[in-house]
Amino acid sequence: MKIGERLKRLRMINSLTQEELASRADLTKGYISQLENDATSPSISTLKDMLDVFGVSMEEFFRGVGEEEAVVFGKDSRVEPDTESDRLKVELLVPGAQNREMDPVLVTLDPGEEMDEQPIHEGEEFGFVLLGRVQLKLDDKVYTVKKDECFYFTSDKRHAVKNIGKTPAKILWVVTPPTFYY
Repeated sequence: MKIGERLKRLRMINSLTQEELASRADLTKGYISQLENDATSPSISTLKDMLDVFGVSMEEFFRGVGEEEAVVFGKDSRVEPDTESDRLKVELLVPGAQNREMDPVLVTLDPGEEMDEQPIHEGEEFGFVLLGRVQLKLDDKVYTVKKDECFYFTSDKRHAVKNIGKTPAKILWVVTPPTFYY
């Protein structure tokens, strides 16, 4: 099994040079280069030391190895978490998004329906109104967002969305890091 590319990708994502990774994992830069080029294979304990630097478990590292990563997700891939309201629908568009950098969802609100106010959390949020007209509340400020308009904000504000139109509203909503769990 060739794991060099995966190791290199983790190193790059963590903005580390080969020398920095080698220092943190108590290895040599030359050995890191050999691993990344699949010229050698690490022992299990060496691989674990390297993955500890990245904060990644062995299970996470090997998950999906040998499988082609899914790129296209159809309607049958969507997951609808339980919500308390039958007038609010949240569809998770990408399975397993909680293990990714962002979480795209499709939110549908019936007329007059409002999402519960979301508490302050880490990250950023983007929404594109596909249908209808909504009111976005950020702390004490209120914004009207119409079809074909979008919003973007850091999640360090209390926030809520309400459908203020007479028809259902549909929003493509992307959150990073993921917060919509099922």
